[in-house]
Amino acid sequence: MHQRKVDSLQRTLALLVTASVLYIPANIYPIMITDQFGTSIESTIIGGVVLLINLGSWPIALVIFVASVMVPLSKFFALYYLAWSVHRQPASGNRQRTLLYTLTELIGKWSMVDVFVVAILVALVHLGGLLVIRPGIAAVSFAGVVIVTMLAAHSFDPRLLWDKEEQNNG
Repeated sequence: MHQRKVDSLQRTLALLVTASVLYIPANIYPIMITDQFGTSIESTIIGGVVLLINLGSWPIALVIFVASVMVPLSKFFALYYLAWSVHRQPASGNRQRTLLYTLTELIGKWSMVDVFVVAILVALVHLGGLLVIRPGIAAVSFAGVVIVTMLAAHSFDPRLLWDKEEQNNG
């Protein structure tokens, strides 16, 4: 047993709004800049997925797409829905919403895959000035999105979902 999280709903919503704002530059700006023979090529998350598909690397493109687009968006929708459902939903369905919360917390860490890929490429690929990979501003924004959504999921108190049922039974 542990105490309730103070201002859980307000804190969760504030963190979700922050993550939503960070998600915009994470997808608009380049996540990776490749310097090859003096030419710089900037890649956004979606641009990188399209490039991988064009190169025939469907499995890697799928992993990047799921981890960098689908997982964060799913977390946003799930956490916004859970926060909304605290006040708007009837007590029925609490088990499903609790399961949704558990899954949201579980999968949240996997969206860091894209940031790790860029970090590994930056560390490994530096071929004597012929090919250099640098992280773009979107890498920082995307890392912020992942960290802030993890904090939002952690700050949400799932017991709020059960309060209406306790009031009705009590």
